[in-house]
Amino acid sequence: MLDTNVLISMIIFPNKRFLQVLEFITQNHTLVLSSFVIDELIAVADRKFPAKKYVIENFLGKLSYEFVYTPHIIPKGLFKIRDINDYPVLYTAITENIDIFITGDKDFSDIDIEKPKIITPIDFITKYIS
Repeated sequence: MLDTNVLISMIIFPNKRFLQVLEFITQNHTLVLSSFVIDELIAVADRKFPAKKYVIENFLGKLSYEFVYTPHIIPKGLFKIRDINDYPVLYTAITENIDIFITGDKDFSDIDIEKPKIITPIDFITKYIS
């Protein structure tokens, strides 16, 4: 599963590393995106990159992924996280039994859970691709 910040970077600022991650995931695994992440992606694009909205729509339209729903009402207390706005993202990853959650958000770095494994794009490349 990819976090919003990783998707933004892949779409708006594509580079060889991000494309490598995306290609590896889509060819060897099932990419999962949650409704919360997609909604957040569109909101961030509207706010910060309005001229790039068509690029995001095109990217999502061509990308092969499993779509999972993030509930609007989420029970609290499953784990502690610095930024409460990130709670729905990790909650969805946990309840959907995601193996690996790729994010560049440091608010996830000190969360101690068994699954999913929380990893940065660079660490993912180092561990799984290189």
